[in-house]
Amino acid sequence: MATPSSTAVMGSTGLVGSHILSTLLSDLSASAPSPVHTISRRAPKAPSNSAPSRLNAVIEAKAESWPSAFGKLSPAPRTVFSAVGTTRAAAGSLAAQWKIDHDVNIALARAAHQAGTRTFVFISAQGTRNMLSARSPYCQMKNGVEDAVRDMGFEHAIMIKPGIILGPREQSRTVEGLAQTTVRALGCVSGWAKDSVGQDAEVIARAAVRAAQLAEQGKAPSKFWLVEPKDIVKLGRDEWPGDASC
Repeated sequence: MATPSSTAVMGSTGLVGSHILSTLLSDLSASAPSPVHTISRRAPKAPSNSAPSRLNAVIEAKAESWPSAFGKLSPAPRTVFSAVGTTRAAAGSLAAQWKIDHDVNIALARAAHQAGTRTFVFISAQGTRNMLSARSPYCQMKNGVEDAVRDMGFEHAIMIKPGIILGPREQSRTVEGLAQTTVRALGCVSGWAKDSVGQDAEVIARAAVRAAQLAEQGKAPSKFWLVEPKDIVKLGRDEWPGDASC
């Protein structure tokens, strides 16, 4: 983009968030590369080809403190990506997971809006509003965040809605691992079918970055943009330009 601006990546140590961070930091095309902020429990991994001075990594052990830490970021981020999320098993209970996946995400979005963020990108999930799944706690968490972000009044609110996220995690998840194996096997039969069911984490991350670019360029199809799997594959793989600046 013509004017570099500050960006923040929340959930930067997770599977998709780490790829978003890597995508942003790996872009060296801008004459004045913009700073990228993160707030996380542990330091994120920056790609070897990035400029260390671009990354402002804030370490905060308590996720509930991230929104207050966000307000201290300088310069304030114009674009924010949130890939914050956990599992019930990792959190210890549904209530604990709700605090992270729902409450912290909404609080971060509110802090971003108050700080003047123009574009907020949330990594949600596919199929959270159909009749069979909408009542599940997981879908209610995702839908609650989507609705809250939509109503906050950002210039652009972008919901990335992938299917099964493909890629190695630091902590293995048995059920997810089986699902990934099934999706990859499906790809041997039909690439189109695989693309509609699951997407690689790197492709999802690139789609999130590209969607934010388009929004900043005034090319988003709507103020509240739902990026479904077919759009993820299009933006993050088929039409990926390789220019990641935001």
